[in-house]
Amino acid sequence: MSAFCSFSVILSQFVPPVSQAKRTVIRLLRARTGVRLYPYIHIGPLTLGTYGLLVAIGLVCAFFVLRADFARRGVSADAEAIIGITGLAGLAGSRLYHLLESPAEFFADPWHLLFSTMGFAFFGAVIGGFIALLLLAWRFRMKPLLMLDAASPAAALGYGIGRIGCLLSGDGDYGIPTSLPWGMSFPNGIVPTTERVHPTPIYEFLVALLIFWILWRLGAHGLRTHASYGIVFSAYLVLTGIARFLVEIIRINPRSFYGLTNAQAASVVSILAGIILFVSVRHTSSAPRRA
Repeated sequence: MSAFCSFSVILSQFVPPVSQAKRTVIRLLRARTGVRLYPYIHIGPLTLGTYGLLVAIGLVCAFFVLRADFARRGVSADAEAIIGITGLAGLAGSRLYHLLESPAEFFADPWHLLFSTMGFAFFGAVIGGFIALLLLAWRFRMKPLLMLDAASPAAALGYGIGRIGCLLSGDGDYGIPTSLPWGMSFPNGIVPTTERVHPTPIYEFLVALLIFWILWRLGAHGLRTHASYGIVFSAYLVLTGIARFLVEIIRINPRSFYGLTNAQAASVVSILAGIILFVSVRHTSSAPRRA
């Protein structure tokens, strides 16, 4: 798992000079919100981006969840290899999806942007991870929907932990300005703001924990009732789609598709795909309790 730390956001931080008045505003905002960000952790000559570090921690936690899910299903498969390969595929997919959201900018300077450590998209990670899991299901001779069911709770938990990395680094994933008491400012983040804004990574982390719990319980219920494969994965698609669609309402991403952000448009597709999958598998023959 230590290999995932190499994907940490390791950047040199440039802090432009600010006036005394701005310094005063920043101090007041920090005092009001209690926010202290850690975009990077310095250990001697080593610099680790907190986002990359939390992604690595999320993958480790996902490994333990997947291993436990395999155990309760009686599945004999290498959970560590599956999480490692799926994690790498997810990172690659999230990066490519983010770049292709702005194709003109990407093709103007493809090599520099391709290997930049800035910019990842959630649904790109879903697509990359989905493809990897299908290939791994074939490799381990598992039914594809069984693999996707088992991986869904792990994916939800890993994503939520990764969002804490977004919060700690202040990478611009925050929401619109707010006067709510839990609003935060990110004056020393990678993408700074001195306004109090919605801390959307916290919202997503809490919702991801709830989705993880629901999916885990749904999997346990499916084992008791011999439910068909695909139920848990369809719930994952619907729940994560709804969660992302709603949080985008208060995020600062540009609108591009019938007034929706790119993530909201992808969320609609995810929700519809989950509903279609659920309808198609719920009346099929029951899966055996042990794989």
